[in-house]
Amino acid sequence: MKSKVFFTKITGDYKANLFQRIINMCNSAGLRQKVKEKDLVAIKLHFGELGNAAFIRPIYFREIVNELKKLGAKPFLTDANTLYVGSRSNSVDHLETAIKNGFTYSTVGAPLIIADGLRGKSELEIEVNLKHFKKVYIGAEIMEADAIISMAHFKLHELSGFGGAIKNMGMGAASRKGKLAQHSDISPKVSKKACVGCGTCVKKCPAGAISIIDKKAKIDSEKCIGCADCIIICPKEAIKIQWTETGPKFMEKMVEYTYGILKEKKDKIIYVNFLTNISPACDCYPFNDAPITHDIGILVSDDIVAIDKASVDLLNKAKVNEYSKIKDCKVKDKVKCVYPEIDWMIQLKYAEELGMGTMNYELIEI
Repeated sequence: MKSKVFFTKITGDYKANLFQRIINMCNSAGLRQKVKEKDLVAIKLHFGELGNAAFIRPIYFREIVNELKKLGAKPFLTDANTLYVGSRSNSVDHLETAIKNGFTYSTVGAPLIIADGLRGKSELEIEVNLKHFKKVYIGAEIMEADAIISMAHFKLHELSGFGGAIKNMGMGAASRKGKLAQHSDISPKVSKKACVGCGTCVKKCPAGAISIIDKKAKIDSEKCIGCADCIIICPKEAIKIQWTETGPKFMEKMVEYTYGILKEKKDKIIYVNFLTNISPACDCYPFNDAPITHDIGILVSDDIVAIDKASVDLLNKAKVNEYSKIKDCKVKDKVKCVYPEIDWMIQLKYAEELGMGTMNYELIEI
């Protein structure tokens, strides 16, 4: 059976503006059946790193909040702290970053709560008994909520190829312990030929895992936490992920964490993917590059696999942005234009294998 994925383009008219259509899609996906009066509803999002402007605009959350309040629910906006050292690695900095990025009560109409506490240690342990993990660790405030609305900014990602609903839940909702468990086997490699020994990676590494030896960077795999910061900040692009084993394993781990959440909450979750400002890298960086294509639209579904598959399909049908880094790419798969070594289908196939959803979907335009 095909899962329903509701879709609207970034257009509007006097009869139904974009906000109204988002609410219509959420209700078509079963919002009123999944959320009950007095439910505490976690709206899981990414507040954006300071300096990054690709994240979802706060005004969109206000519309979801208002609809939830009409149902008598009690919504709050939430995300878990980051593994790397940045502007969201503890709840004080995280909340200040969210506010600076426009997520104030006066804008969104709901309180902001960091899901895993002051320093990322507030978590609930969920038994999954899967290939990589027996147990997963999710931010307590997300798991304590009665229902969840995942609002994900769909973009590309240097470890998973793309980040959509699965990544928003599995990686985003994990406590710091959970994030480390997912990243722990990923140690990048340094091209000695390309490395000039500038030391930029040494200064930026949050784990102190990089040193300069014989004028070349060297990564201590025992200390490396797999955050991939060094890959992005290297001015010579001399640092790469070793994809032969770690890439697929990382994606499967991320899926297993998502599975843990769905095991407890599957019938109480709605997924919303924003295909806007589709940047070539994660919103975790304090900058964002030009979108790789134009704004496509917004998707809503109660199937986490279907919505991510539909998102990639719509991305690959769209025209390349002439100002983006892939403007000369001739490959149909836009993810592979940016990350040719990544098989992004791994996360979808594994999620489908675990019964989390299906890639067989029906796209219904609103």
